[in-house]
Amino acid sequence: MIRVMRKSMTDYEPISFYAFATTCEDIGNTASKNLKVEILANYLKSLDDENLKVACRLLSGEISPPSEGLELQVGYSTLVSIIAELSGKSDDTLGRTYLRYGDLGDAAEEMLAVKVIEPLIRERYTLVDVEEKFRKVAGMSGKGAYHEKRQALLGLYLNMTPLESKYLTKLLTGEMRIGLVAGLVIEGVANAFNQGYEEVNETYLLTNDIGKTAYLAKLNRLTDAKLEPLCQTNFMLAEAMQTAQEIIEYFGRELICEPKLDGVRAQCHKKGEVVKIFTRRGNESTNYFPEIAEELKKIPHDYIFDGEIVAYMNDKVLPFTLLQQRLQRKEISEDLMQRIPLSLFVYDVLYFDGKSVYKEALKERKRLFEKIKFPEKVKVLEYTFINTKEEIEKMFHESVERGFEGLMLKDPESIYTVGKRGKNWVKLKKELDTLDVVIIGAERGHGKRANIFSDYIFAIWDNGELKTIGKAYSGLTDRELYEMSDRLKSMAIKDEGWRIIVNPQIVIEVAFNGIQKSNRHESGYALRFPRIVRIREDKSIEQADSLQQVEEIFRRQQKTILGKDNSEYKT
Repeated sequence: MIRVMRKSMTDYEPISFYAFATTCEDIGNTASKNLKVEILANYLKSLDDENLKVACRLLSGEISPPSEGLELQVGYSTLVSIIAELSGKSDDTLGRTYLRYGDLGDAAEEMLAVKVIEPLIRERYTLVDVEEKFRKVAGMSGKGAYHEKRQALLGLYLNMTPLESKYLTKLLTGEMRIGLVAGLVIEGVANAFNQGYEEVNETYLLTNDIGKTAYLAKLNRLTDAKLEPLCQTNFMLAEAMQTAQEIIEYFGRELICEPKLDGVRAQCHKKGEVVKIFTRRGNESTNYFPEIAEELKKIPHDYIFDGEIVAYMNDKVLPFTLLQQRLQRKEISEDLMQRIPLSLFVYDVLYFDGKSVYKEALKERKRLFEKIKFPEKVKVLEYTFINTKEEIEKMFHESVERGFEGLMLKDPESIYTVGKRGKNWVKLKKELDTLDVVIIGAERGHGKRANIFSDYIFAIWDNGELKTIGKAYSGLTDRELYEMSDRLKSMAIKDEGWRIIVNPQIVIEVAFNGIQKSNRHESGYALRFPRIVRIREDKSIEQADSLQQVEEIFRRQQKTILGKDNSEYKT
């Protein structure tokens, strides 16, 4: 058997995937932020143009430029089967190794230290080679695609050292976690090519492509970056404020007021006959909204719009849960489009007919909408100008009564600050509903939480039985998480390794954005975006909430949003 021993970085070309993996390992093993940046900067300086672009994307956990929307569609089970086959170890052994590390990449490195299969002639991969392999895997579809993807990835793993396998796995699972947040990659680029951090950051926020940003920095051409249709830029974000009085005191002048929609934030691009729709996650999602894409093509201009896609019928915004049903489908049928129709509400424009306008005042950007004839499913979001606390409170209550989340208040003179959160835009939202629920089980967390039970499965009462309604993992402090994990382990009545079932004793208060019907839980409902408000040490489990209370909130939610019983949409 041929064993490939780990060699130092100097034994390989800087553009090799091994050099990339070694750099990641060095960065991950370094606590000092300054040293992380120094290691990164020295590495980036050693790369040619194309490998530099790829390296920066991979270091940021991206497998391709975000605007391409590349999706590998490779699950954990596929990677586990490949690692098990090459190592000759059982799934149980791999499962125990994974639980010990809490990271499949670390488990892969240990499991593949010795392989039962080795290549006759081992291939070496550059970063560009690996990206090209990713593109081929992403392009595989149809009958036999699973086998083709698995074989392509098996070939990659077969030729890689254990260390390379570790970072290949981290990339494939989207779990790089080497302590290199986006800001440090930007700082590394700035140091490598003697550029200012702010200049590099501005270029990155504008292009949404760290690879392109690094390339421009290397050439000393950061000022060449510009907004381009079909290439997503970062969204402008809003800060939250709690009261109308706070908003008026902060701004002290007239504001633009809009209803806050509960849909999917969408950046819509058109150039010539090509339309692309991007979401906040950076994915191109045009195929999920075919009727919106077709409507956008009817607008005889090139543009970049910012807006919200919502389920919409009979001049009413429908519950987000209906839109979510659309998002869960890979194939959008005519029947589905009829049952859950969509509309796009646009409220900003960043680019129009060959000109970037995002640095113009918001009130001027909105005037551009007057030049556009919009088709039926694309609408300009209504807005008004307000001056007083009383006007904000009146508009807020009207907005909530109509089923919106609340209000957006915007400075009319503000420019569109891509990728930045600030108080030029603020949101005023209605309070969230909460439920008191009982913890009946817990799952192990990920990363630094892999050794504790931090994901809580909770239930509500229904005729004397506890029935599950969701799972939450956010809201507690680190100290509370560790204390809760110890309590739950002492209450365990069944241990499944990654999950324990516990004797129901603990009540927690959970906040959520909404309730939806769901077959995943015994109660028949699921909470949208649940998070823990507090541990209710003052309540016994008998005092937890019931299915009847959940149904009351659900009916109120439907009535508020639609203004009537929405039985035809219940699923």
